[in-house]
Parts: sequence; structure tokens; C-alpha cells
Amino acid sequence: MPIEKEANSFLEFLGYEKRYSENTLISYRNDLTQFGIFLKSNYGEISITQVNPGIVRSWLASLAEAGISHRSLSRKTATIKSFFKFLKKNGVKLKDPMLGISAPKFQKKLPEFIPDEKMERLFEDDIFQEGFPGFRDYLILELLYGTGIRLSELIGIKDQDLDPKKKLLKITGKGNKQRVVPLNYNLLNAIDQYQTERDQMHFDKSEGFLILTNRGKKAYPMFIQRIVKKYLNLITTAENISPHLLRHSFATSLLNNGADLNAIKDLLGHESLAATQVYTHNSVEKLKRIFNQAHPKA
Repeated sequence: MPIEKEANSFLEFLGYEKRYSENTLISYRNDLTQFGIFLKSNYGEISITQVNPGIVRSWLASLAEAGISHRSLSRKTATIKSFFKFLKKNGVKLKDPMLGISAPKFQKKLPEFIPDEKMERLFEDDIFQEGFPGFRDYLILELLYGTGIRLSELIGIKDQDLDPKKKLLKITGKGNKQRVVPLNYNLLNAIDQYQTERDQMHFDKSEGFLILTNRGKKAYPMFIQRIVKKYLNLITTAENISPHLLRHSFATSLLNNGADLNAIKDLLGHESLAATQVYTHNSVEKLKRIFNQAHPKA
């Protein structure tokens, strides 16, 4: 592949220097592989320094014709732009082929969320089985909804990250950046009950992870996703049921109940406020609905 050597150097930089997650690296690798295949198929053994804006536009046009989504097209554009920026910064002499090329505009969908009353009903209903699995499933949902953490962050929690006395939990997020989130009474109680049940199972504690499978192994993404879907299917018809839906619900609930946007940003572990502001749109839509229902001039 024409760009294989340069692509590998770029991916190593993202992995070791930028500390990007494995899933993000896979996406970048797939984008670069697609681009490399396009170059070889259409231009043979072309040098990376010969790539120009016309070639990049041709690739993006071929993707658009193939029916790729605007979101994916935008991500691939960003990948290639970052790739050539990396090459220039590391001494490769080339004319930037991304000049004048911008990511396609697309209408962002508002993040789905589950209303507070539905989540409260889920936790109040007697649907969790007795013993270790039931206490674990309950805790998984409580943690995701009660702290807004990501799936990968949940899986990475260790017992040593908990500070019950201070009611705090240390989270290791993207790029190994750490933050601290508060724990409410229900969460502390759920953690205590779960750990009591887990300890009676006599699992190997050498790795120290909080959330374990039925066999005492560290939880993995598909395992958590199955549990979340199992219970959320009981209370919502949302299109995309996943752990991230509970993260959206956490943030929307805080905002609707008067929390400061900067505080929500810190709790979610967002780099910038722009990533958090998407939740304000849900709150604005709620205000519109209230106005239309209640105001005589609506």
C-alpha cells in the first residue's frame, strides 16, 4: 500500500504519544487503509508527496457515491487531514493536499435520553434477580446513570478507585486522564451490597476490578451492553439503547435540574465546553414544549 509506512508511524504516534483509545485507533487505521487502497487502485505506486487536493476530493466523492453517511465522511476527512498535518510536522516535504478541503456539514441529531421518572421506576421495580448477578446488574445501571461515566471507564474501575468515606470515585478517562466524581447514597449502598455478594463468590481478586462477570473475570464491552439493553428495553423505545444513552440521560437530568454547564463538563470529562453544550438543545426543546402547552399565546 502506498502510504503504509507513513500510516503506521502516524498510528504509533496516536497510540503512544496521544494515548488514543484502541477503538479510535481502529477507526483511524480503517480510514487510512481505505485511502491507501484507493490510491493504489487508481494511481498505482504513487508517492505520498504526489497526493494533491484533486486526488483527495476524488476519494471523498467516491465514498459519497457509495452512500457513506455524512458523519463517516466527516470523520474520514478529519483523519486524512490529521495524517498529512503529522507528516508535515515530521519533516515530510509536501504541499498540503487538504488545503481548501473541509468536512461536509451535517445536521447533528439531538442526543436521546431517558426521563428521570422512567429511570426511577426501573430502579424501584423488583426486576433484579437475587444474588451476585442481580446486585451487579443493578450497580452497573446505577453507576452509568449516577455518574455519567463512559463504558470503557466503567470497565476500568478498580476497588482502589473508590473512597466511600469521602463519597468519591476516581475515573480514568480518555488519554489516561483522571477525574473524580461524587457518589450519592444510593450508589454507595449499591456498591457495598454488591461487594458483599461478590466477596462471597470467592473470585480471584488479583486484578482488583470492581465489575466482574458471572465467572469472576473482568467485564468486557459486549457483556455490559447486553445487561444495559436487557433492562432499558423495559422502559424505553429509544432507537439506540447503549451505555452511552445513560450518559446522555445523566447530563440532561443535571441540566434540567439547574446544574452549571461547566460542572457537567467536568463530571463528563469533556475536553471543551462545546462537547457539553449539545445537551442544552434538549433543555431548550423541553422549554418549548412547556411553553406551547401552558402559555395562552402559544
